[in-house]
Amino acid sequence: MNIILLEHIEKVGAKHDVVKVKDGYGRNYLLPKGLAIVANKVNLAKLEGMKKQASKKEAVVIAAFKETAAKLAGTRLKITAKAGESGRLFGSVTAQHISNALKDMGIEADKRIIEMPDEVKELGTYTATVKFHPEVEQEVKFEVVSEKEEVDEMAD
Repeated sequence: MNIILLEHIEKVGAKHDVVKVKDGYGRNYLLPKGLAIVANKVNLAKLEGMKKQASKKEAVVIAAFKETAAKLAGTRLKITAKAGESGRLFGSVTAQHISNALKDMGIEADKRIIEMPDEVKELGTYTATVKFHPEVEQEVKFEVVSEKEEVDEMAD
């Protein structure tokens, strides 16, 4: 069965690709979920218009993400965490912590789009990558400080 994909589907194809799939997979999964349409003459004729519309929308989305990434460029986040005397953290800093810090800045970034360096289990400065879009990603520097240091700074 030949179909036109309306969404990117892993191991099947990219959005707007015409692909051949097994009949059952197409009829019972892709078509009912709205992930694809049958590749007949009418739909193939509409495909070019769909691609043009999608590219216009995509350009607007990419421009918005680039603007957000520009806001992040050069900023340094401060993440507070409980740490022992040696500078080792109790637990670790995760993408959720970065996401929350970005939210405090007014930038919505889901934890799933944040790529962390290996494990952050000590105080120090690290760099994470926020992948807004396959074409737009921005590195974010963050500093992990002890909660004790944070309290001492506020006391001064």
